[in-house]
Amino acid sequence: MVLSGGDDRLWKTWGFPDGSILLTGEGHTDWLSGCCFRPSGTQLVTSSGDSTVRIWDLSRRGCILTLRGHARAVRGCSWHSCGDFVASASMDGTSKIWDVNSERCRYTLRGHEESVNSIEFLPFSSTVLTSSADKTLSLWDVRTVSRL
Repeated sequence: MVLSGGDDRLWKTWGFPDGSILLTGEGHTDWLSGCCFRPSGTQLVTSSGDSTVRIWDLSRRGCILTLRGHARAVRGCSWHSCGDFVASASMDGTSKIWDVNSERCRYTLRGHEESVNSIEFLPFSSTVLTSSADKTLSLWDVRTVSRL
């Protein structure tokens, strides 16, 4: 299965290798910038120009949680390998670590001078990597909310 999102505000799962559309999700009000499967494969996360991050349940075929807190478009998202946390990167210059179980922002990472364009958890760690339009990369320890 392959996952995609785009300017049409939809995410789609595609059968591989035949290319048939298996599922489609709608709910964002602007373009999708990122989408990623939960490590267990039962859910996915999307980020959007509408400044939200959404969690989708594939069996229910719908959005089960909308995370709000960024002031501008969200450029990227990723799951932690444990499946309990989602990271988001925004044009507002911040990144956020969301606790999916409590449905709230656990940490806000500040330090980039311009848009944060991508974010990824390093596998099986509390470290995230961000990239920014300020032409820098940063490694963060999310336990201490500090740059490494």
